[in-house]
Amino acid sequence: MLLITISIFVCVTLGVMGLYWLMFRPTSAATERLKSMGGAGGVSGGGSVSVEAEASAAGALAERMASPLQRLAPPSAAEARKVQKELMHAGFRSESAPVIYRGTQLLSLVFFPAAVAFGCAVLGRPLSSALVWIIASVAVGGYLPRFVLKRLIKRRQLLLRWGLADALDLLVVSVEAGLGLNAALVRVGEELRVVHPDISEEFEITNLEIRVGRERDEALRNLSERCGIDDLKSLVAMLIQADRFGTSIAKAIRVYADSLRTKRRQRAEQAAQKAAVKLLMPLALFLFPTLFIIILGPAGLNLMDTLGNMSM
Repeated sequence: MLLITISIFVCVTLGVMGLYWLMFRPTSAATERLKSMGGAGGVSGGGSVSVEAEASAAGALAERMASPLQRLAPPSAAEARKVQKELMHAGFRSESAPVIYRGTQLLSLVFFPAAVAFGCAVLGRPLSSALVWIIASVAVGGYLPRFVLKRLIKRRQLLLRWGLADALDLLVVSVEAGLGLNAALVRVGEELRVVHPDISEEFEITNLEIRVGRERDEALRNLSERCGIDDLKSLVAMLIQADRFGTSIAKAIRVYADSLRTKRRQRAEQAAQKAAVKLLMPLALFLFPTLFIIILGPAGLNLMDTLGNMSM
C-alpha cells in the first residue's frame, strides 16, 4: 500500500510539472516574431476575440500538450494512416488531429489506472483486489478513446446518409435547370447548410478543391474518401463514369436518386423488422418478471398461508 501511495504521488507530481511546462514554457524568438508580424498585419476588433481564433488557440494548446506524449510512443506508418482516415471520417480534418488523438489515448492509459489506484489506496483495498481493478482500468483507458471515435464515425456517417437523399433531389433539379455539375454542387451546399450541415460542408470542400485546380475526378474521389460511406462512393463512381463517357449527368443522377430512395425505404423496413427482435430481451428481463409477480404474487401468498395453517 505504501508503494502504491508513493507511485501515485510521483505520477501526479510529474503530471502537474509536465502540464505547467507545456502551458507556460517560454516561446522561441521565431514564434514571438511571427506573433508580432501577425498582430501588426491584423486589425483589432475592439478587443473581441473571434470564435475561430479561440478554436485555433485551443487546438494549438491541445497539440502542445499531446506532442510529448506522441513522442513517447510513436505509432507506425500504417497505424498513423489508418487513424488519420478514421478521424477524417469522424469530421476531424486538421493536421494536429492524429497527434491529439494519440495523446488522448496515452493520457487515458495513465489517468484511469492512477485514479483507480488512488481510490483503492483511499478505501484501503487489499493489494490483490487493487491490482485487478488497476488492470481493468488499463483496459478501459485503452479502449475508451477508440470506442468514442467509432461512435462519432457512425453518427456522422448516419447524418451523411440522411442528407444524401435530399442532396441528390436538389442536385437533379439544379442540373436539369441548366447548371453545371460544379455550380450545382455549390447550390446544393448553400441550400442544405442549415438542414444538413455535414453533407453541405463536404460539397463545399469538393467545390473548393475544383476551384484551386484539381481535376473533378480527383476531387470527387477525395469526397468519397472523406465520408467513407458506400452510397456516396457509388455516386462518385457513377458521376466519374458519366463524365468520362459523355452521358447525361442529369439522367444518371435521377436514376441513382430513385435507387437510393428505394434503398432508403428498404433500410427503414429492415430497421422496423429488427425492432421486434431487439425488444425481446428487455421484455424478457424487465416486463415479464413484473407481470409474473403481479399475477402470481397473491396466489403465492395465499398458498403460503394455506400451507402454514395446515402445518399448525
